[in-house]
Amino acid sequence: RWFLSHAHLDHMTMLPNYIARRRMMKMTPPQIFLPAKNVRAVEAMLNAWSMLDRSEFPCELIGMEPGESVQISRELSVEAFATYHRIPSLGYVVSHHKKKLLPELLSLTGEEIRKRKEAGLPIDYEIVTPLLAYLGDSNAMGLDRNPIFYQTEVLIMEVTFVEDAHWNMDDRHGHMHLNDVVQRQEKFQNQLIIASHFTTRSSSKTIQHCVEEKLPDMLGGRLKLWL
Repeated sequence: RWFLSHAHLDHMTMLPNYIARRRMMKMTPPQIFLPAKNVRAVEAMLNAWSMLDRSEFPCELIGMEPGESVQISRELSVEAFATYHRIPSLGYVVSHHKKKLLPELLSLTGEEIRKRKEAGLPIDYEIVTPLLAYLGDSNAMGLDRNPIFYQTEVLIMEVTFVEDAHWNMDDRHGHMHLNDVVQRQEKFQNQLIIASHFTTRSSSKTIQHCVEEKLPDMLGGRLKLWL
């Protein structure tokens, strides 16, 4: 399963290769989840690749809208959230689901619980733990309007710009700046925060320096840079 945040080239350039590789290895066709508005265009792109390559690109394209979720296993689900970029975009949260017996039933025997279940009475409740969030490309509203992103165990978020000279750039629309993170540093409850998608305008050395200068404790050691 591939969860595509948006259709910019740097996020989907490997998609045809991924599908073709699975085909060559005789694996099942993948499911590609993506913003619903992009389904037809991506289908047309794959058809063009099929003509050029003279082979098939078997996959299932599944359009997602904000608020929709997909159960990918008995215990795991993925929910789509609206993010704020220049084109239609989504962020995703992977959550773990666990059933626990109702506290008031802990003293019952297994047979009593079975009978209660057969009678259609509730016997358990669900605990949902947000494990992983992927912001994709988005400005800071992608975080602020989806507070669950601050609560997942792991957060992968874009921090495209880090230098102060880039703070008011016109093409920063739809992207995060390090200053956005600094302003919100008290909100992050995540155990691990992976900052990624840095602009090629800044060298790795400059990125490291800027982040360590403004966040010297690296958010309590939880912030890692994907350089």
